[in-house]
Amino acid sequence: MTMGERLRELRVQRNLSQETVARIIGITRSAYSHYEINNRQPVYDTLIKLAAFFHVTIDYIIEGDASGSDFRKASSDTLEIVRLLEQMDHDKRKQSIGKMMDLIREAE
Repeated sequence: MTMGERLRELRVQRNLSQETVARIIGITRSAYSHYEINNRQPVYDTLIKLAAFFHVTIDYIIEGDASGSDFRKASSDTLEIVRLLEQMDHDKRKQSIGKMMDLIREAE
């Protein structure tokens, strides 16, 4: 299986469009489409985002190492939180994470 086929499989398993994945990781739908059809290879930063988004290792995306795969499904709310955090500057991100941790502790 190629890297593009693995990316497509990960996306389809989560019932997501190419547009959704691309928007959340911060690339164009066209660029993501090229990854799935093996016309382009993602740069390292994009590989990191894809691995985090799909909850797999970079090795799994590149080589198909099944020991690195984790097919947990992230909720759309979780993905939206990640997207919002990535857009924040360092201080605002740190403050937001602190507030979320406080809320989690209160809920326990």
